[in-house]
Amino acid sequence: MELFVNKEKIDITLEDEKTVGEVLKSFEKQASENEATTIGIHLNRKKILAEDFEQAAASPISDDTVLELTVISKADVLDSLEEAKKSFSELASKLPEIPVALQSGKDKDANTVIAQLAEAIDNFCHTAALSALFPEVYESIIIDGKSITDFFEEFAPIAADFEQSLEAKDTVTSGDLCEYEIAPRLELIVKAIEDGIKR
Repeated sequence: MELFVNKEKIDITLEDEKTVGEVLKSFEKQASENEATTIGIHLNRKKILAEDFEQAAASPISDDTVLELTVISKADVLDSLEEAKKSFSELASKLPEIPVALQSGKDKDANTVIAQLAEAIDNFCHTAALSALFPEVYESIIIDGKSITDFFEEFAPIAADFEQSLEAKDTVTSGDLCEYEIAPRLELIVKAIEDGIKR
């Protein structure tokens, strides 16, 4: 049997494990001791979906078995949150410049910042979803008195308004949303990460 973790081959010595499920169970025990968990499984190069898990877990181990695991650790999530904090901090200072850029014909500059904003929010939402695997991390991030989920439920309509204003080339509304709605919320996220993360 061959075992890969995050694309690196791992030396494995089987004890009494006879099935894929038994290997996964002993691996997950070790992972949890190191504040890590498995988020993806490939068996013999095929991705195992949730509905196929029981069948895959029952598969007997042979010399030809190839098990590839994607694992994330609490440290990985904390690193990603630190990255998000840095991105949001930089963007919060750039966003108030967007109205001027849009009104003075520097659409390219404005669009670069807007693309960075979309990517930063997307990355943060992905990290937040992963942080839920480590409840103490997820629960420690309180943004303006709200959970991450509640905060983004309130943020979604603002993001939608912003998108519409950009499509309509309504530079006044786009600028106001950047300066008075989005930038302050990014600063709240930065503060929440700073207050919540204790390594």
